[in-house]
Amino acid sequence: MSLKETIVRDLQAAMKSGDTIRLATLRTVRAALMEKEIERRGSATPMNEEDELAVLNSAAKRRKESIELFMAGGRNEMADQEAEELAIIQEYLPRPMTAQEVEDVVRRVIQEAGASGAKDFGKVMPAAMKQLKGKADGKQVHETVKRLLGG
Repeated sequence: MSLKETIVRDLQAAMKSGDTIRLATLRTVRAALMEKEIERRGSATPMNEEDELAVLNSAAKRRKESIELFMAGGRNEMADQEAEELAIIQEYLPRPMTAQEVEDVVRRVIQEAGASGAKDFGKVMPAAMKQLKGKADGKQVHETVKRLLGG
């Protein structure tokens, strides 16, 4: 069952149970998935799991940014609602990698690229992101690469 099908099924369950926050969040996610699907219709490749995860990661990132902004503005009730929505979205995302797992992948990429210092950042970062896309936060990968290359 695809991610979209799972979300539609869970959306129907949320309608029946009356869970308004879950219902609103899943509707938003479903709409974003449908937008991406329509966008992909013109291309030769259909929407795949990586595209679905990119949509979910984008939605999660927006919620995280909103939480920070609401907290800074003293709007704690809005931040709490965004946190609830984020928790719902994260149910559909794969478990994020730990800092140690990210570091292990980055070390392997550095070794494969033959990188030796900060000057090789441009070689290592794209290769690391390719392997960690959807599994780790880009900011975390960036900081790990920078730290390990001595930058």
